[in-house]
Amino acid sequence: MNIFESTRLPLLVAPMFLVSSPELVIASAQAGAVGALPAANARTVETLDAWLAQIHDELQAPRLPWLLNMIVHSSYDRFESELELVRRYQPAIVSTALGSPARVTEAVKSYGGQVFADVITPAMAKKSIAAGVDGLILVCSGAGGHTGQYNPLAFIREVREFWDGPLGVAGCVSHGEDVLAMQVAGADFVVAGTRFIAAQESFASDDYRDMLVASGLEDIVETTAVSGVNATWMKASLDKAGIAPEQESAARPIDFSGNISTANKAWKDVWSAGQGVGATRAVASTRQIMDELHAEYVAALRTMKHLSEGYL
Repeated sequence: MNIFESTRLPLLVAPMFLVSSPELVIASAQAGAVGALPAANARTVETLDAWLAQIHDELQAPRLPWLLNMIVHSSYDRFESELELVRRYQPAIVSTALGSPARVTEAVKSYGGQVFADVITPAMAKKSIAAGVDGLILVCSGAGGHTGQYNPLAFIREVREFWDGPLGVAGCVSHGEDVLAMQVAGADFVVAGTRFIAAQESFASDDYRDMLVASGLEDIVETTAVSGVNATWMKASLDKAGIAPEQESAARPIDFSGNISTANKAWKDVWSAGQGVGATRAVASTRQIMDELHAEYVAALRTMKHLSEGYL
């Protein structure tokens, strides 16, 4: 089943740590995208239960799809409790982070759901396919948060050599024409994150939103200094926190035990964004952002039709 057949655009609003809210998930789905929530954004399993009930109640009747992102690393001690909630609320898609998607495959497929995996290399894509995923999301260079290293054109082409299933692209998808460009390049859908951080329905603070609006491409830096993993950040927030981008962080063991939504203070004090940040020109509702993306997408289709007349 193609999840995106029922959406206004083939677009998934990224599950953003400490940014995505239940309201953003609902608003995204109602505006014609697939909304997404990281389970780890909830401080407790009880809070997550309430959030998923809220999303389920709003989106079940109109049959609008949504996604839950889960940490599957062995150190994440809420995994089994969260998996039980997946069985109860049955999101259309479950995506996985920091471990093998095989841990969720059986439970999700038992109710007809699909499992997607974020990958940053062709090798990771092959491992995810072997684990039984239904879709891949290629995290490319310029993506916000924990970023990728490959150009989307090259990455898509190489993965399409061995995968003909649902394929998404994340990284600098900020305008409607970007969506069409990725489809023409061989992707089935796109994942947009930065464009929606400043949405009124997100958890982002007013200061975070204001910095997004004021930032452009040259204000984004890539560094391991914050979390130990390579990620993209707004340089102004690093400066404010006294973090030097060139100060690489020493590798440390992965540990996701306890409450990660409050344990890592750095993620609250510095703010991530992708290289497409310049598209955020004002704080707006999710509906307004989707309307703009849709209008740009339609205009791009018309442009492509006009261009094709000279070559076909």
